[in-house]
Amino acid sequence: MSARSSRTRKAKGGKSTRASASRGLAIDLQTQLDRRSRELAKARKLLKEALQQQSATSEVLQVVSSSPVELTPVFDAMLKRALLLCEAAFGGLWIFEGDRYAVKALFGVPAAYASYLRHTSVVPGPHTAPYLFLQGERSAIQNVDLAAEEAYLTGDPQRRALVDLGGARAALQVPLVRDDAVLGVITVYRQEVRPFLEQHVTLLQNFAAQAVIAIENARLLKELRQRTDDLSEALEQQTATSEVLKVISSSPVELKPVFGTMLAYAVRTCEAKFGTLFLHEGDDYFRVAAEHNTPPALAELHQREPVIRVGPSTSLYRSKKARQPIQIPDLTAEPAYFEREQNRVALVELGGYRAVLSVPMVKESAVIGAINMYRQDAGTFSDNQVELVKNFAAQAVIAIENTRLLNELRERTEEVVKLNQQLEHRVADQIGEIERMGRLRRFLPPQVADLIVASGTEKQLESHRREITALFCDLRGFTGFSEASAPEDVMALLRDYHAAIGEIIIKYSGTLERYAGDGVMVVFNDPVPVDNPALRAVLMALETREAMGTVMEKWRQLGHDVGFGIGIAHGFATLGTIGFEGRFDYAAIGTVSNIASRLCDEAKPGQILISPRVFTAVKDAVTVEPMGEFTLKGIGRPLAAYNVLGAKPAN
Repeated sequence: MSARSSRTRKAKGGKSTRASASRGLAIDLQTQLDRRSRELAKARKLLKEALQQQSATSEVLQVVSSSPVELTPVFDAMLKRALLLCEAAFGGLWIFEGDRYAVKALFGVPAAYASYLRHTSVVPGPHTAPYLFLQGERSAIQNVDLAAEEAYLTGDPQRRALVDLGGARAALQVPLVRDDAVLGVITVYRQEVRPFLEQHVTLLQNFAAQAVIAIENARLLKELRQRTDDLSEALEQQTATSEVLKVISSSPVELKPVFGTMLAYAVRTCEAKFGTLFLHEGDDYFRVAAEHNTPPALAELHQREPVIRVGPSTSLYRSKKARQPIQIPDLTAEPAYFEREQNRVALVELGGYRAVLSVPMVKESAVIGAINMYRQDAGTFSDNQVELVKNFAAQAVIAIENTRLLNELRERTEEVVKLNQQLEHRVADQIGEIERMGRLRRFLPPQVADLIVASGTEKQLESHRREITALFCDLRGFTGFSEASAPEDVMALLRDYHAAIGEIIIKYSGTLERYAGDGVMVVFNDPVPVDNPALRAVLMALETREAMGTVMEKWRQLGHDVGFGIGIAHGFATLGTIGFEGRFDYAAIGTVSNIASRLCDEAKPGQILISPRVFTAVKDAVTVEPMGEFTLKGIGRPLAAYNVLGAKPAN
């Protein structure tokens, strides 16, 4: 078989190796893409959960606004959404009546347990959540496994009924608190042992706050309906509350219309002259966030100085400290006015008012703002008017929290979109890199392709000159073997041959310059520089000879006399790509390549012939025998050669 036909078959066989490497890189990329996809899915899940919670809050607020007197629809809607978003099986809302608590709403409760609850007025037992709430606990309480707690194990009838009739295992309970007094408790249950997450706790606390507002609204309306002389005032207050709730539900992002509507109704219902909503900015500072009907002179002052520092004598300061509504019936009768305290004088003389009501906006025991009502006549605000402004303050807190949540959702959405765009760009870049690598690996040695990909430039492909060590090896008697043997045997021998030397080339950091049939050319010190390339080549040759001994013995036992020889030379060569568009090779051109090839031709089976320059570089590490001078084809003068016998023992 000719050397050209052998090289052609080997080139075809090599395509599968490079294709396999490309597929490996593609699999690595797919793994990265799958991980990014999971991260994106997680972010989308969080966004979906947050949107669901916001939607649930909005729906409950709409029910509150549409059912200001009837609490059952409010509680049912609240429980329905709570069960869905908290992944619970059933739930209930209880109201305390003295030392007992009674069912006010149930949803999804198993029939047997529902019947038990509707015929039972329960006294909270020690260590139960309702008992702890009555004793001063205000945080949410979880029961991870009701059946494993002492109350169930000791046979407490209430706990037994809950677990045995209701099938409850895990519970999340949140108190309904108003002015630090516990009105009741809202509870959701799971019929499996699985703790609730922090977002479930926050959601149920929001529902509890809305339930308190609904209860308070209903209580106010019932009391007002019982008093005919206050009927008109009650209806007006309820209208105001309903309108504000509608604005909150229809403007979940914009706070300005919510605050404006709130102040307009509060001023009218409280028979005030004007009103201001402040946001707390830390310490004793408040910022004017919204105003209604403020006298022009005072409004101009607020525009120039929107942030004010309040003194200890002001209603704002006192309501912040007490976290309770504070009234001053007559500002002109206060010592601060006679002492000409700056804020007090400005309010009285520029605003023309006498009486003030300050109601703090409280979130989790922290004052985040306040609503002030001002009258130009001395006097006090009625209890109903104070309660109305307290409701508005609570609704303002909810509106602020809703806006904060939606802004966070918007930011998270933007982050998800940005992440998706980054992923798309990265995928496009990596796909382009894979395509580029695939093109390179179709015609370049792996080391050259990897170096180009790592450096991001194809400068290594340009023609350059470098000192290298060239190793050439082939099989002795291969031509006769291929002519006398079946093609399948020829291919089998080449597979054994290439498998034996392939890993050894990589081990010694050699670059496979080319292979053609049984001929293999390996370059050291290009494109990746290595220490002592001549020694690496000789050590590789020794290990290859040992490995090929096993391969040759196998084929001798099959009746084929095949040998193996190696030639090694060291010197300068010109390296780079040669070929034409669509088919390039990375080649080393120069005398050093020719000498290595010619020495290989002269080598007898099992011999490793090296040039004098190689001998000089490795003489301290290996033992050799002089082989005399050879007249090599294409080389102008005879060249001495040495046969490498083996490596010297390490000192």
